[in-house]
Amino acid sequence: MNLESGIQNSEFNIQNSQFSLPRYPRYRDSGVEWLGDVPAHWEVKPGRTCLSLNKERNSGNIENTVLSLSYGNIVVKPPEKLTGLVPESFEGYQIINPGDIVIRPTDLQNDFNSLRVGLSKNRGIITSAYLGLKHDEKASSEFLYYLLHAYDLLKVYYGMGTGLRQNLDWRDFKYLPLALPTKPEQDRIVAFLDEKTAEIDALISKKQRQIELLDEQKAILINRAVTRGLNPSAKLKPSGIDWIGEIPAHWEVKRIGHLGKVGNGSTPSRSNPQYWNHLDYPWLNSGSVNKSVITEADQFVSNIALKECHLPLVKKRSIVVAITGQGKTRGTAALLMIPATINQHLAYIEIQTPAALPEFVHLSLTSQYFQLRAISESGSTKGALTCQDVKEFKIALPPVEEQRVIISTSDQIQKELAILAAKFDSQIQSLQTLRSTLIAHAVTGRIKV
Repeated sequence: MNLESGIQNSEFNIQNSQFSLPRYPRYRDSGVEWLGDVPAHWEVKPGRTCLSLNKERNSGNIENTVLSLSYGNIVVKPPEKLTGLVPESFEGYQIINPGDIVIRPTDLQNDFNSLRVGLSKNRGIITSAYLGLKHDEKASSEFLYYLLHAYDLLKVYYGMGTGLRQNLDWRDFKYLPLALPTKPEQDRIVAFLDEKTAEIDALISKKQRQIELLDEQKAILINRAVTRGLNPSAKLKPSGIDWIGEIPAHWEVKRIGHLGKVGNGSTPSRSNPQYWNHLDYPWLNSGSVNKSVITEADQFVSNIALKECHLPLVKKRSIVVAITGQGKTRGTAALLMIPATINQHLAYIEIQTPAALPEFVHLSLTSQYFQLRAISESGSTKGALTCQDVKEFKIALPPVEEQRVIISTSDQIQKELAILAAKFDSQIQSLQTLRSTLIAHAVTGRIKV
C-alpha cells in the first residue's frame, strides 16, 4: 500500500504504513517525564551543551534583509511588505545566519496553536523579541531544529515560561533536556525526515488543490445555473451585459434597486456604554459575510443605539454585501437568516417584490463576486462599493418557479461538493498528524532510522 492509498482508506499509522520502521534494540529511562524512554546509546544533555544564545546585533544597520517567522518557517520579507508597524531603524534587530534557529517566545498562555520554531536558510535580520539560537558544530542544526520543532508539536514549551504573560527566555533552553544521538545518526534522521516530510507535504498540496478545484467547479455550475438556467435546450437572447452573455429568452435583466430597498448602517460610538452594554439587537460587521448564510451574531447593540444612531432594522432573508474590506471580503454576499442591524461597511438588500426570491438574488450576487470586485476597483470610490453601485448592479432573473428549482439544484450541488471537500480536508488532517508523529518519533528515538 502506498501512502496516498493508505490515507484514502484511513488505514495508516507510523507502525503499519510504508513508514513502518523498527525500534532500537535497547532503551533506557531518559529521566524526563515527557520524553520517556530513549535509545540506550543516546545521550540526554541540557541545551547549553550544543546551543548558545545569538548575540550578534545589527549595529550600524549593516544588514537590511528582513526575516519573518511565519507558520514555522523563516522567510525573507519582501520590501513592499515593510509597511505599517515598521521601526524607523533596524539597529536593534539581531542578525540571523543560515542554520540559526529562531524561537517566538511570547504569549504562551494565549496562543496554544502557533508553531514557534523556525530554521533559517538565509542571512538577515529579525526582531530581538525572538530568541536566536546558534548550534555547536558537533551537532546538526537541522536535527536540533527537528527536535525543537517536535517539542513544539508535543506542546512541551507550554509547561515552561515565566512572567505574567508566560514568556520563554534563554534560561528555558539552556537547561532544556535534549535527546541526542551521534552526529552520523543525526544526519541519517535529518535525511529521512527531509525526504518523508517532502512527500507528505506534496500530498497535502495535492489535497488542497483538489479542494480548490471543487470550489471552482461549484462556482462554474452555480454561475451557469443563475445565468443560463437548467434547460440546455432553452432558446437564448443577448442579456446586454458583457459578463453574463446570453440568457434564456423568457428571462429578464433587472437592477438590484428595482427588486427592493438598498441601504447600509453605522457603528455606534464605542465610548458610550449605553450603546453596547445591552444585548438587545444583533449587530454585524463586514466579517459576517464570510459565512454564506448568517444565522447568529457575535456582537449586539442596545435599543438606545438603534434609536439614537439611526441604525437600520434589516429583516430576515435580506442579503448583505461587504462594500469595503481587505482580502476576499469586499464584494462577498451573504443571506441573512436573523433580523439584525449592520455597520457602515455592509450594504443590505431587502427584496420587496414577489418576482424575486432572496435566495436566488444571493446566488446571483455570489456568482458575480469578481464583477462586484471589479466595480469596487474602478468606481468613484476606489477600493469600495457604494450603495448606488449595488442598486445599479444587474442580474438575470427567471420566473419565480424556475428560481425555486435553481435554488434547490444549487443547494444539492453545494451539499455534494461539501461532502467531497470534507473528505479531502479529513485526509489533510490525517497527513498533518502523520507528519507531526513521524518527526516526533524519529527525533526522540521511538523508531529507528
